Amino acid sequence: MSGLVVAACLASGALIGFLGGVLGIGGGLIAIPALVLLMGMPQQLAQGTALIMVLPTIVMAVRKYNQHVRLDVRAAVAGAAGAVVFTWVGARLALGIASSTLRLTFAVFLFGIALFYLYQTLRKPRPAAAGARAAAPAFTQGRAALLGVVCGTLGGFFGVGGAVLAVPILTSVFRLAQTSAQALALSMIIPGSTIALITYSWAGQADWWVGLPLAAGSLLFVPVGVRLAYRLPEKRLRAAFAAMLLATVVLLIAEA
Repeated sequence: MSGLVVAACLASGALIGFLGGVLGIGGGLIAIPALVLLMGMPQQLAQGTALIMVLPTIVMAVRKYNQHVRLDVRAAVAGAAGAVVFTWVGARLALGIASSTLRLTFAVFLFGIALFYLYQTLRKPRPAAAGARAAAPAFTQGRAALLGVVCGTLGGFFGVGGAVLAVPILTSVFRLAQTSAQALALSMIIPGSTIALITYSWAGQADWWVGLPLAAGSLLFVPVGVRLAYRLPEKRLRAAFAAMLLATVVLLIAEA
Protein backbone atom coordinates (compact mmCIF):
# COMPACT_ATOMS: atom_id res chain seq x y z
CA MET A 1 0.00 0.00 0.00
CA SER A 2 1.37 3.42 -0.98
CA GLY A 3 2.41 6.08 1.50
CA LEU A 4 -0.36 8.34 0.20
CA VAL A 5 -3.02 5.77 1.07
CA VAL A 6 -1.51 5.28 4.53
CA ALA A 7 -1.53 9.04 5.11
CA ALA A 8 -5.16 9.23 3.96
CA CYS A 9 -6.10 6.41 6.34
CA LEU A 10 -4.32 8.13 9.24
CA ALA A 11 -6.13 11.42 8.54
CA SER A 12 -9.49 9.67 8.10
CA GLY A 13 -8.95 7.71 11.30
CA ALA A 14 -8.24 10.94 13.18
CA LEU A 15 -11.53 12.48 12.01
CA ILE A 16 -13.48 9.29 12.73
CA GLY A 17 -11.90 8.94 16.17
CA PHE A 18 -12.79 12.51 17.06
CA LEU A 19 -16.43 12.07 15.99
CA GLY A 20 -16.62 8.67 17.67
CA GLY A 21 -15.33 10.14 20.93
CA VAL A 22 -17.89 12.95 20.82
CA LEU A 23 -20.83 10.70 19.98
CA GLY A 24 -19.83 7.56 21.87
CA ILE A 25 -20.17 5.25 18.84
CA GLY A 26 -16.61 4.07 18.33
CA GLY A 27 -16.48 5.54 14.83
CA GLY A 28 -17.44 2.37 12.98
CA LEU A 29 -20.74 3.80 11.76
CA ILE A 30 -18.74 6.41 9.89
CA ALA A 31 -15.91 4.15 8.74
CA ILE A 32 -18.04 1.40 7.19
CA PRO A 33 -19.89 3.48 4.56
CA ALA A 34 -16.69 5.44 3.89
CA LEU A 35 -14.76 2.22 3.16
CA VAL A 36 -17.49 0.99 0.85
CA LEU A 37 -17.97 4.28 -0.97
CA LEU A 38 -14.36 5.49 -1.21
CA MET A 39 -12.45 2.20 -1.44
CA GLY A 40 -15.06 0.01 -3.13
CA MET A 41 -15.04 -2.64 -0.39
CA PRO A 42 -17.87 -5.19 -0.13
CA GLN A 43 -20.03 -4.61 2.96
CA GLN A 44 -18.62 -7.57 4.90
CA LEU A 45 -14.99 -6.56 4.23
CA ALA A 46 -15.75 -2.97 5.23
CA GLN A 47 -17.33 -4.17 8.49
CA GLY A 48 -14.37 -6.39 9.36
CA THR A 49 -11.85 -3.68 8.49
CA ALA A 50 -13.75 -1.09 10.54
CA LEU A 51 -13.57 -3.41 13.54
CA ILE A 52 -9.75 -3.19 13.46
CA MET A 53 -10.12 0.53 14.08
CA VAL A 54 -13.16 0.34 16.34
CA LEU A 55 -11.85 -2.02 19.02
CA PRO A 56 -8.87 0.04 20.27
CA THR A 57 -10.89 3.21 19.83
CA ILE A 58 -13.65 1.86 22.09
CA VAL A 59 -11.12 0.89 24.76
CA MET A 60 -9.59 4.37 24.66
CA ALA A 61 -13.01 6.08 24.75
CA VAL A 62 -14.17 4.02 27.75
CA ARG A 63 -10.97 4.90 29.61
CA LYS A 64 -11.53 8.61 28.95
CA TYR A 65 -15.24 8.48 29.84
CA ASN A 66 -14.38 6.69 33.08
CA GLN A 67 -12.21 9.64 34.08
CA HIS A 68 -15.36 11.78 34.09
CA VAL A 69 -18.05 9.40 35.35
CA ARG A 70 -17.83 6.25 37.45
CA LEU A 71 -19.05 3.25 35.44
CA ASP A 72 -21.37 0.61 36.89
CA VAL A 73 -18.80 -2.18 36.55
CA ARG A 74 -21.18 -5.02 37.48
CA ALA A 75 -23.76 -3.94 34.90
CA ALA A 76 -21.03 -3.51 32.27
CA VAL A 77 -19.64 -7.00 32.96
CA ALA A 78 -23.13 -8.57 32.83
CA GLY A 79 -23.87 -6.83 29.53
CA ALA A 80 -20.53 -7.89 28.08
CA ALA A 81 -21.12 -11.50 29.13
CA GLY A 82 -24.51 -11.49 27.40
CA ALA A 83 -22.99 -10.06 24.23
CA VAL A 84 -20.01 -12.38 23.71
CA VAL A 85 -21.66 -15.53 22.32
CA PHE A 86 -24.36 -13.71 20.41
CA THR A 87 -21.85 -11.42 18.73
CA TRP A 88 -20.33 -14.51 17.13
CA VAL A 89 -23.81 -15.66 16.02
CA GLY A 90 -24.52 -12.27 14.42
CA ALA A 91 -21.16 -12.22 12.65
CA ARG A 92 -21.68 -15.69 11.18
CA LEU A 93 -25.12 -14.64 9.88
CA ALA A 94 -23.65 -11.52 8.25
CA LEU A 95 -20.92 -13.51 6.50
CA GLY A 96 -23.53 -15.76 4.92
CA ILE A 97 -25.70 -13.20 3.09
CA ALA A 98 -25.28 -10.99 0.03
CA SER A 99 -23.32 -7.76 0.51
CA SER A 100 -26.09 -5.61 -1.00
CA THR A 101 -28.71 -7.14 1.32
CA LEU A 102 -26.51 -6.54 4.35
CA ARG A 103 -25.90 -2.92 3.32
CA LEU A 104 -29.63 -2.24 2.89
CA THR A 105 -30.44 -3.84 6.25
CA PHE A 106 -27.73 -1.73 7.88
CA ALA A 107 -29.23 1.46 6.41
CA VAL A 108 -32.76 0.58 7.60
CA PHE A 109 -31.46 -0.17 11.11
CA LEU A 110 -29.62 3.14 11.37
CA PHE A 111 -32.56 5.09 9.97
CA GLY A 112 -34.84 3.71 12.67
CA ILE A 113 -32.39 4.58 15.43
CA ALA A 114 -31.90 8.08 14.00
CA LEU A 115 -35.66 8.73 13.90
CA PHE A 116 -35.95 7.62 17.51
CA TYR A 117 -33.20 10.00 18.54
CA LEU A 118 -34.75 12.90 16.64
CA TYR A 119 -38.05 12.23 18.40
CA GLN A 120 -36.30 12.08 21.76
CA THR A 121 -34.45 15.34 21.04
CA LEU A 122 -37.32 17.39 19.60
CA ARG A 123 -40.22 16.32 21.80
CA LYS A 124 -41.37 18.72 24.50
CA PRO A 125 -40.79 17.43 28.02
CA ARG A 126 -43.95 16.55 29.92
CA PRO A 127 -44.56 18.06 33.35
CA ALA A 128 -43.48 15.54 35.94
CA ALA A 129 -44.00 15.25 39.65
CA ALA A 130 -41.06 15.73 41.97
CA GLY A 131 -38.97 12.60 42.21
CA ALA A 132 -40.32 11.14 38.94
CA ARG A 133 -36.81 10.71 37.56
CA ALA A 134 -35.94 8.47 40.49
CA ALA A 135 -38.85 6.19 39.51
CA ALA A 136 -37.02 4.94 36.41
CA PRO A 137 -36.51 1.14 36.42
CA ALA A 138 -33.21 0.02 37.88
CA PHE A 139 -30.59 -1.14 35.39
CA THR A 140 -29.97 -4.50 37.06
CA GLN A 141 -27.38 -7.08 36.03
CA GLY A 142 -30.11 -9.26 34.52
CA ARG A 143 -31.39 -6.41 32.36
CA ALA A 144 -27.82 -5.55 31.41
CA ALA A 145 -27.22 -9.15 30.29
CA LEU A 146 -30.41 -9.13 28.19
CA LEU A 147 -29.41 -5.84 26.58
CA GLY A 148 -25.98 -7.35 25.91
CA VAL A 149 -27.55 -10.29 24.06
CA VAL A 150 -29.52 -7.98 21.75
CA CYS A 151 -26.65 -5.55 21.21
CA GLY A 152 -24.14 -8.35 20.72
CA THR A 153 -26.24 -9.94 17.98
CA LEU A 154 -26.63 -6.62 16.16
CA GLY A 155 -23.00 -5.69 16.70
CA GLY A 156 -21.82 -8.97 15.21
CA PHE A 157 -24.25 -8.76 12.29
CA PHE A 158 -23.37 -5.18 11.34
CA GLY A 159 -19.78 -5.12 12.62
CA VAL A 160 -20.84 -2.16 14.78
CA GLY A 161 -24.16 -0.98 16.14
CA GLY A 162 -24.46 -2.56 19.58
CA ALA A 163 -23.77 0.73 21.33
CA VAL A 164 -26.04 2.59 18.91
CA LEU A 165 -29.00 0.55 20.14
CA ALA A 166 -27.93 0.46 23.79
CA VAL A 167 -27.53 4.23 24.19
CA PRO A 168 -31.17 5.23 23.41
CA ILE A 169 -32.46 2.38 25.60
CA LEU A 170 -30.28 3.49 28.51
CA THR A 171 -31.28 7.14 28.13
CA SER A 172 -35.02 6.67 27.52
CA VAL A 173 -35.94 3.58 29.57
CA PHE A 174 -33.42 3.80 32.40
CA ARG A 175 -33.00 7.60 32.14
CA LEU A 176 -29.23 7.70 32.26
CA ALA A 177 -27.48 10.89 31.19
CA GLN A 178 -26.28 10.80 27.58
CA THR A 179 -22.57 10.67 28.44
CA SER A 180 -23.12 8.01 31.14
CA ALA A 181 -25.12 5.90 28.67
CA GLN A 182 -22.42 6.24 26.02
CA ALA A 183 -19.71 5.17 28.46
CA LEU A 184 -21.66 2.15 29.74
CA ALA A 185 -22.75 1.04 26.26
CA LEU A 186 -19.20 1.15 24.92
CA SER A 187 -17.83 -0.76 27.90
CA MET A 188 -20.41 -3.53 27.35
CA ILE A 189 -19.39 -4.21 23.75
CA ILE A 190 -15.60 -4.52 24.13
CA PRO A 191 -15.47 -8.36 24.50
CA GLY A 192 -18.10 -8.85 21.79
CA SER A 193 -16.25 -6.57 19.37
CA THR A 194 -13.14 -8.68 19.96
CA ILE A 195 -15.08 -11.84 19.05
CA ALA A 196 -16.52 -10.13 15.96
CA LEU A 197 -13.06 -9.03 14.79
CA ILE A 198 -11.68 -12.56 15.19
CA THR A 199 -14.66 -13.99 13.29
CA TYR A 200 -14.41 -11.55 10.37
CA SER A 201 -10.60 -11.95 10.22
CA TRP A 202 -10.85 -15.75 10.24
CA ALA A 203 -13.21 -15.52 7.26
CA GLY A 204 -10.76 -13.24 5.41
CA GLN A 205 -13.07 -10.23 5.71
CA ALA A 206 -10.70 -7.72 7.35
CA ASP A 207 -8.03 -5.63 5.62
CA TRP A 208 -5.37 -5.02 8.28
CA TRP A 209 -3.25 -2.80 6.00
CA VAL A 210 -6.13 -0.32 5.93
CA GLY A 211 -7.49 -0.93 9.42
CA LEU A 212 -4.26 -0.38 11.35
CA PRO A 213 -3.56 3.16 10.00
CA LEU A 214 -7.21 4.03 10.65
CA ALA A 215 -6.82 2.79 14.23
CA ALA A 216 -3.60 4.76 14.77
CA GLY A 217 -5.18 8.02 13.57
CA SER A 218 -8.34 7.38 15.55
CA LEU A 219 -6.56 6.81 18.85
CA LEU A 220 -4.90 10.22 18.65
CA PHE A 221 -8.18 12.13 18.57
CA VAL A 222 -10.58 10.06 20.67
CA PRO A 223 -9.58 11.94 23.88
CA VAL A 224 -10.30 15.28 22.18
CA GLY A 225 -13.77 14.08 21.18
CA VAL A 226 -14.59 12.79 24.66
CA ARG A 227 -13.59 16.11 26.25
CA LEU A 228 -15.89 17.93 23.84
CA ALA A 229 -18.76 15.54 24.65
CA TYR A 230 -18.69 16.66 28.29
CA ARG A 231 -18.80 20.33 27.31
CA LEU A 232 -21.81 20.09 24.97
CA PRO A 233 -25.38 20.39 26.32
CA GLU A 234 -27.06 16.95 26.48
CA LYS A 235 -29.85 17.88 24.04
CA ARG A 236 -27.34 19.15 21.49
CA LEU A 237 -25.30 15.98 21.88
CA ARG A 238 -28.35 13.83 21.15
CA ALA A 239 -29.17 15.94 18.10
CA ALA A 240 -25.59 15.52 16.83
CA PHE A 241 -25.88 11.77 17.37
CA ALA A 242 -29.09 11.60 15.29
CA ALA A 243 -27.62 13.81 12.56
CA MET A 244 -24.57 11.56 12.29
CA LEU A 245 -26.77 8.48 11.89
CA LEU A 246 -28.88 10.16 9.19
CA ALA A 247 -25.72 11.23 7.34
CA THR A 248 -24.54 7.61 7.45
CA VAL A 249 -27.85 6.42 5.98
CA VAL A 250 -27.45 8.91 3.12
CA LEU A 251 -23.99 7.50 2.40
CA LEU A 252 -25.30 3.95 2.39
CA ILE A 253 -28.08 4.88 -0.03
CA ALA A 254 -25.51 6.59 -2.27
CA GLU A 255 -23.55 3.33 -2.40
CA ALA A 256 -26.52 1.36 -3.72
